[in-house]
Amino acid sequence: MFVLCLQGSPRKDGNTATLISIFAEEIKSLGVEIEVINVCEKRIQPCIECGICEEKGFCPIDDDMQDIYHLLVRSDLVVIAAPMFFYSFPAQLKALIDRSQTLWSRRYVFKLSDPGRLWRKGFMLSLGATKGKNLFEGANLVAKYFFDAIGAEYLGYLGYRKIEKKGDIEKHPKAIDEVREKARSLVADFLKRKKVLFVSKEDSDKTQMAYAFARLYFGNKIDVRSAGIKPAKKIDPIFVEVMAEKGIDIFYLKPMHIKDITRHWKPDIVICLDNISLSMPSDKWNFDHISDERTLRDEIEKKVKEYFRGY
Repeated sequence: MFVLCLQGSPRKDGNTATLISIFAEEIKSLGVEIEVINVCEKRIQPCIECGICEEKGFCPIDDDMQDIYHLLVRSDLVVIAAPMFFYSFPAQLKALIDRSQTLWSRRYVFKLSDPGRLWRKGFMLSLGATKGKNLFEGANLVAKYFFDAIGAEYLGYLGYRKIEKKGDIEKHPKAIDEVREKARSLVADFLKRKKVLFVSKEDSDKTQMAYAFARLYFGNKIDVRSAGIKPAKKIDPIFVEVMAEKGIDIFYLKPMHIKDITRHWKPDIVICLDNISLSMPSDKWNFDHISDERTLRDEIEKKVKEYFRGY
């Protein structure tokens, strides 16, 4: 399982950071991989409404958001954490949210399905200095549509009022325990899944398609990843194209090194799709006799469905 936390407060060591730290600590104690992004430290330009994402399906702005797209589509759970600025999110976090229009466009304009969309979840942690009953309504609405854009089911939020000075959240009578409990409940079902790793030489073609089909069809039962022993810099564009013909979006996925994947995540099942030697036991899927990309795609889809049908 992979959890992505978007820490949206400009304060590095404020109350929001404390909330995320508590949440991440609990997640890690359960053996879950988690990455916390301090959004205000990233170079994320605001959306310039150029329209390219709706015309061509990608954002042309070359900044840190390009890497965040990959993390968003890789994630099983995305958590937003932020203080309220005028009843909504700080500008730095709002820029990231606005730039998710690219993922909205790929889903709604180009009709492409992110393989993790059916299973991904979203949640919000928030706090504010006032006690008004409408304090979180603006952010809640923004979060709802952000999670829809990135393909995540929004499960709601925990919000804490009258939290202003540094350390106030630690004095709250329930916050710490509630955040720990919520962390455990959000990942409970994910942790029941079998861990499956697809491996090839470059992780740029067969494994990415196998990963996408397995996650799309069986993501509620298996925690699936793909990796290479000498990963390419990007997925071969022809395989992005042939998967898009099936309505499956792998554009923002990236080849990963097997050592990076298995450093904190140990698979139950390893499936090798190339003639390579591995130091771990593995099943072999041989597609060397297939040269046509579309035939290969269809055979991998068939194999995935047959192999995991009983899970």
